[in-house]
Amino acid sequence: MIIGIPTELKVAEKRVGVTPSGVRTLVQAGHQVLIQSGAGLGSGFVDESYTQAGAQIKGNRQEVWADSDMILKVKEPLPQEFDLMREDQVIFTYLHLAADKDLTEKLIEKKIVGIAYETIQTENGSLPLLAPMSAVAGRLAVQAGAYCLEAQTGGRGILLSGVPGVRPAYVVIIGAGVSGLHACFSAVGNGARVSILDINQERLDYINDVMRGSVTTLMSNEGTLEEEIVKADLVISSVLIPGARAPKLISRNLLKKMKPGAAIVDISIDQGGSCETSHPTTHDDPTYVEEGIVHYCVNNMPGAVPRTSTLALTNATLSYALEIANLGYKEAMKENPAIAKGMNLIRGSVVHKAVAESMGFRYDPLSEF
Repeated sequence: MIIGIPTELKVAEKRVGVTPSGVRTLVQAGHQVLIQSGAGLGSGFVDESYTQAGAQIKGNRQEVWADSDMILKVKEPLPQEFDLMREDQVIFTYLHLAADKDLTEKLIEKKIVGIAYETIQTENGSLPLLAPMSAVAGRLAVQAGAYCLEAQTGGRGILLSGVPGVRPAYVVIIGAGVSGLHACFSAVGNGARVSILDINQERLDYINDVMRGSVTTLMSNEGTLEEEIVKADLVISSVLIPGARAPKLISRNLLKKMKPGAAIVDISIDQGGSCETSHPTTHDDPTYVEEGIVHYCVNNMPGAVPRTSTLALTNATLSYALEIANLGYKEAMKENPAIAKGMNLIRGSVVHKAVAESMGFRYDPLSEF
């Protein structure tokens, strides 16, 4: 199979779809890899390292898209790439279609095969290709939240850790998944007081065990959620429903009850955000203030640390990319149920139920294919 890796176009996105060592693995398996010149520079990988691994360097994205059977990316295609797609071409990347109806419609029109990192799911319910970036985002969320609490951004002027004699910040984390757990690690490590809410008691028990009781775990319901958010200096929302839009848990009215200058880091913004007032921002302009609350809603947070993120992402995605390349997407779906769950679109049909329901599209079961 011919596998193409174009340069990412999203604002301030410096990750790349695969590392040079990942390219070597693909080439050794008998595949041809095309990479756009300069695609890896933002992550610290020069063209020469890719050629030494066996890749062919292409001068522009048009050549990469035109000649490739499968496109391996980090983020969803942008409008500049729409006309480069062709029918039955496989796009393997973070798609996050539930938050972008226009993109979904365009990919349906182009009749591509869309396999989403974020919906690849194993039998135990884990999301192996979302996990590494969720870990990065969770740890970055605390770093970003600390910045948001500074006076220069409109925050309360609070140091996350406090100092001797001065109370530390109170951090509330919504969602005890991978992002939530890593946000706990980082927040506690920075000396903050931390509580975490979830609807899964087993997950709360796990957090309590691994954090050795240093975090307050709470069953999430409307009353507890409001009580905690009103007390918070920093709220980190990491709720996730695979393939679907994030639930709106923080209303504008609740926002008005928060402390002036408090902050929200909405990791869920990739799936539409869990705060009524959230809208996507960029690394170049990451924050805004609404109802007196500082919002941080960058929808490619791990792009802030591209080398770490690219290495972690390739560790997770490579085996799946290799399986798809070796078998073709149809056989790969049959052989590996996790890849079947990653299928969002097949040649004009929406084959992931949560994506279809979120967007109001017709759902075509995979069994039909």
